[in-house]
Amino acid sequence: MLTRRRFLRNTAALLPAAAIARANARAVSPPIPLGVQLYTVRRQAQQDLPHVLEQIRQIGYQEVETCADNYTFAADALRHIIVDAGLRVPSGHFNYEDFRSRINYASQLGLEWMVCPMIPQSMWGSADAFRTAANQFNDWAKGAKDLGMRFAFHNHNYEFAPLQQEPGATVASATLTGYDILIENTDPELVFFELDCYWVAQAGLDPVRLMRHLGPRLRMVHLKDRAPDSSPSFVPDAAAAHFVPVGRGTLDWMSILSEGRRLGVEHYFVEQDQTRGSPIDALRQSYRYLNTIV
Repeated sequence: MLTRRRFLRNTAALLPAAAIARANARAVSPPIPLGVQLYTVRRQAQQDLPHVLEQIRQIGYQEVETCADNYTFAADALRHIIVDAGLRVPSGHFNYEDFRSRINYASQLGLEWMVCPMIPQSMWGSADAFRTAANQFNDWAKGAKDLGMRFAFHNHNYEFAPLQQEPGATVASATLTGYDILIENTDPELVFFELDCYWVAQAGLDPVRLMRHLGPRLRMVHLKDRAPDSSPSFVPDAAAAHFVPVGRGTLDWMSILSEGRRLGVEHYFVEQDQTRGSPIDALRQSYRYLNTIV
């Protein structure tokens, strides 16, 4: 019987090197699509994006999520670079400050998801500011939907800092947080969430419990691990940077992935904001670990 593995071996001599790498990567691809948030390799991508994407595909990743640093390319050019590397691009991050002006760009890039990764720091401590952000999200989500896309918000840790409880607050909890406000004041049919597991844990919370709370509004997950003996915090500053490759830290990935499957999470992106060595090596370590448990 001509198995896939034997076919790859027999045809290797007929394929260019890049095609061989892509074929081998597909042969060991995990059952759920694993992707990379390109912020992880932002510096390397500025120098040679096609080469970086080829390295990502050789590891075995199937998708990428773009970030603001990638948008120096025209949308059609960026899409061709990604597709030529054998990757899909279902999602992209766009800054709060110029989000609306990027909706057409995102559509031209062929994205399924537009993600706001952060609200401005000046808004972090105010319940009214979070309500303003929620209204913006509703508006942007309608604009994205009109062009066949969906909208999601990506968390850090600042959203989980307790805010002063206000008279008449409808959130049934001892403390009100910005994240509570975003959930309550956004349209559940339009506004979804991309959960960054690291930043949830850095805020001292359990990612799995939050996944269950979000339920069907959770559509994407960032896979990012946290070093042991790290102190929690509510500010995403240098003191909160305890990043390690997935599987080298303290997060319960078996439970996170199991809950993700139950909820029908659509995309999983590995991200590491900072790495001590090569970001590509860190992505390789994360992939090898995840490939053993997915």
